[in-house]
Amino acid sequence: MGEFEVHRVRFFGLVPAGVRCLACQPRGARLALARTDGAVEIYNFAANYFQEKVIPGHEARSVEALCWAAGERLFGAGLGGDITEYDLARLCVARSVDGCGGPIWSMAANSSGTQLAIGCEDGSVKLFQVVPGGIQFERNLDRRKGRILCLSWHPSDTHIAAGSIDILRVFDVSSGQTIQRVMVNYHVQKVKRECVVWSIAFLSSGTVVTSDSFGRVQFWDWERGTLLESHTVSTSAVLSLAVSEKEDSIVVGTSTGATYQFQLLPVKMGSLEKRWVRTKPFQHHTHDVRAVAHSSTALISGGLDAQLVIRPLMEKMQKKGYDAALRKFTFPHRRLVSCARKVRLLLFQFSQHLELWRLGSTNETGKDGEVLPLCRMPEHLVQLKSKGPEHIYCSCISPCGSWVAYSTASRFHLYRVRYDGDGVSIKKV
Repeated sequence: MGEFEVHRVRFFGLVPAGVRCLACQPRGARLALARTDGAVEIYNFAANYFQEKVIPGHEARSVEALCWAAGERLFGAGLGGDITEYDLARLCVARSVDGCGGPIWSMAANSSGTQLAIGCEDGSVKLFQVVPGGIQFERNLDRRKGRILCLSWHPSDTHIAAGSIDILRVFDVSSGQTIQRVMVNYHVQKVKRECVVWSIAFLSSGTVVTSDSFGRVQFWDWERGTLLESHTVSTSAVLSLAVSEKEDSIVVGTSTGATYQFQLLPVKMGSLEKRWVRTKPFQHHTHDVRAVAHSSTALISGGLDAQLVIRPLMEKMQKKGYDAALRKFTFPHRRLVSCARKVRLLLFQFSQHLELWRLGSTNETGKDGEVLPLCRMPEHLVQLKSKGPEHIYCSCISPCGSWVAYSTASRFHLYRVRYDGDGVSIKKV
């Protein structure tokens, strides 16, 4: 083996974007993930959770909710107030429709994928029809004061449950009226702070599951408006909740970085009576777990620490192997560093700028594994800022170091780099 130098590059100050929301494709093999910088990523379950697509972010587009509808159509919504459909072939926004209700906090599709419900800042729940080539506004449901933070359809598509601050409401889809209104703190004495319902799920049995800022996971009978069960799982907020397709398992994420699983188990061996039991706590994150998803074989969680964690359900695995291993996606799957070997230059890619560095050098020699002192420190040559709200998708520097190129979703930029004794000059081509 020939001799070579290893450079420890510790000056790439990349801060990865946290995970904001997740959406599993119904009866499909894909997972959609949205980050806090507006980027959307698609992972393929069938290919060992390979990241097959990335839609770059945009400064004016935040993504608070994702959902799949009409098969393989992916929709997103955020605080900009628009509902966006993504083109998964061209990796860009296909079309965008104004929700007409201010910032959108939540969105959900019905079981058949023909309708979208959005929860808005102005307290309205709006229905949109999914049609070929886009979506069409259908109507408003009964409007009340308070932003709609979470939504869930009943599997029969006849009712919608919505969570707000201190209140849980159930709408009749056909009439558009509120048919149940529950104060989530009616049984708690002397509550001085508001209770935020962060996530909600509507089960086919008629049970509504909520998670709130008091650290509770609660089960409600929506017809009577009564509390069936309450589990305090954390001293801080429970931010996210997801239910398995068979509705016998629930995963929740908290603001302490912990995730918990609930399972519907018989009270006694052979008994028909079942209760929800918290069975498995996991601590894989260091920050808020803002998004969770439940596939047929795994619990999936994403946090503000930018990690995507996939924990297989061992009872669903027939044999041990790669599919039964815990996966943590902690680093970007795209190339963010480009090297010009001849002139010892490195180009670092960030969301809206590029940095060009010259590597340090040494005159010393030593044994294998020794750290050699530098006679010239690494030098930051130039920072190249991208114009416009679009994030940089890819970038590269030529082997000679004289050309730098980068691309956004709609534009390609090429620059000529010249080096002289006074510094570096860049000219756009």
